[in-house]
Amino acid sequence: MDDASPIKPPLKVLLASPRGFCAGVDRAIQIVERAIEKYGAPVYVRHEIVHNKHVVERLKALGAIFVEELSEAPDDRPMVFSAHGVPKSVPAEAKHRQMLYLDATCPLVSKVHVEAQRHFRAGREIVLIGHEGHPEVVGTMGQLPDGVVRLIETAADAEVFEPIDPLNVAFVTQTTLSVDDTADIVAVLQRRFPGIAAPHKEDICYATTNRQEAVKQLADACDLLLVVGSRNSSNSVRLVEVGLRGGAAKGHLLDDASGLDWAWLDGVRTLGVTAGASAPEVLVQGLIDKLSTRYEITIEDVAPTRETVTFKLPRVLTT
Repeated sequence: MDDASPIKPPLKVLLASPRGFCAGVDRAIQIVERAIEKYGAPVYVRHEIVHNKHVVERLKALGAIFVEELSEAPDDRPMVFSAHGVPKSVPAEAKHRQMLYLDATCPLVSKVHVEAQRHFRAGREIVLIGHEGHPEVVGTMGQLPDGVVRLIETAADAEVFEPIDPLNVAFVTQTTLSVDDTADIVAVLQRRFPGIAAPHKEDICYATTNRQEAVKQLADACDLLLVVGSRNSSNSVRLVEVGLRGGAAKGHLLDDASGLDWAWLDGVRTLGVTAGASAPEVLVQGLIDKLSTRYEITIEDVAPTRETVTFKLPRVLTT
């Protein structure tokens, strides 16, 4: 009797690099972890620290309690603000209540806040390119008085936008947008308002740009692209869109290996895999391990960029 295992079909996996955690996400998670170590549990966190359910669940197990508003937290426990940033009213309320708070806002989001404030002081009308309701957009618009910042989501919005003074306009952007979509919107604004003030340096963060570029490198060679990340993660959703636009035959977003539908792999010989900036690498490995149960896998790293960016933790957590 032949006990040999059935031969697994071959599957080539193109693994995008960079992928997964960026410096801002890594810093935000460390802030919560260090706060729990220093102050004990519970530590409260306003909004999901980053948009990944696995990260959130792990931090809950360590002693983090996630809330949407400060009113849900007591005055005498530490509060962490999420990586997406918060309106100015939030730290103002925390100070009024004499709360100990730690700001885990990504420094690249904070840069956008500073730019918006600079334009406001210069008397410019401010356009924010972003997605309505996203916490980062809410936080950026909340740096300035209500109605000062105008939100534009699409190139069509840019075509019909009518400023009070067409000669005195500036734009900033959400950091996790599609690079190509944003370029289209900016092109419309610059055509209509040639003097529009732009960021000193592109607002879309290095990590978003690098992950999209990596996907573009492998997309047209893929029969299927799988992106590991949560559905409320803007940069993860954008990676699927970028892959499909770049030539991938199919693309899906999944939280982890449990979301894999084997039917997606029918006829697939080359698979692209990446992860959004808030997805832990362990989830990518879990997906590879699951694929290995049915396929003879060969992995090829596609690595256009090596990232070396790091951000410092708040001094109160390092002394």
